[in-house]
Amino acid sequence: MSASLAFVFPGQGSQSLRMLAEQGEQHSVVVDTFQEASDALGYDLWALCQFGPVELLNQTDKTQPAILTASIALWRLWQAQGGAQPAYVAGHSLGEYSALVAAGSVGLADAVRLVERRGQLMQEAVPAGQGGMAAILGLADDDVIAACAASANGEVVSAVNFNSPGQVVIAGSASAVARAIEACKAKGAKRALPLPVSVPSHCALMKPAAEKFAAAIEAINWQAPAVPVVQNVTAAVAANLDDLKQNLLAQLYLPVRWVETVAWLAQQGATQLVECGPGKVLAGLNKRCAEGVNTFNLDTPDAFAAARAALA
Repeated sequence: MSASLAFVFPGQGSQSLRMLAEQGEQHSVVVDTFQEASDALGYDLWALCQFGPVELLNQTDKTQPAILTASIALWRLWQAQGGAQPAYVAGHSLGEYSALVAAGSVGLADAVRLVERRGQLMQEAVPAGQGGMAAILGLADDDVIAACAASANGEVVSAVNFNSPGQVVIAGSASAVARAIEACKAKGAKRALPLPVSVPSHCALMKPAAEKFAAAIEAINWQAPAVPVVQNVTAAVAANLDDLKQNLLAQLYLPVRWVETVAWLAQQGATQLVECGPGKVLAGLNKRCAEGVNTFNLDTPDAFAAARAALA
């Protein structure tokens, strides 16, 4: 185990058609991992990721298993090639489930079915078109929070992803989000962009989903993580399995504290981060969250080789 190393797993938005195509061509463990997930889900997940249609891949109950499986495929490839073992794991939103699979807390088959159910419940909680999310850039956290409070007018809108200093995502009722966008612009936000999502994640509108999701969480045989998992809602490691599961439920309707998570890892000396999943979303955020943090990627053979060489 390397005390300076942590693996971080991306969430929704990192998916794309042909993701991990090169890795899948070169390494059977990648395709085998997707086959294991496909068997659990009852459809060909690798084919969906490679050939689409993209509208289906972007449907939240398909996106979540796809990103989780891609992340675990890369984790298994790292293990198979003798990569250094991390001192901590963490994941952004959905990525927390990938982190839990990597830590041995839950198996892949259970996890993909679990996040599929998570996606279904999230979509059911807020019918399409009724919720919204927006990225607020260049505004202090407190100003974003204040703008949301002033814009609610009896509806839900709140800051839900503290992604990096000056990048906060808000979510809630579509009309309240629209008002908050204007309020943030009035406070001096550099940009306030509606996001193309079907579900307003991590806000109070997701409480009904969390209540229904509790049964799915309880139906699974959880193990204590073999690697400490830094969770989104606390930016800390849970004391026990009961707390861990409660934090997973709360994560549906409470903010993702990513800035604090990366800062906490850095405080523990874990400044070498590996983004284990498709894309490079977290690499862009991490460097702004704490000084001295490096993030490596694994999603292409070249990036993987570079990470192995740097962290050998």
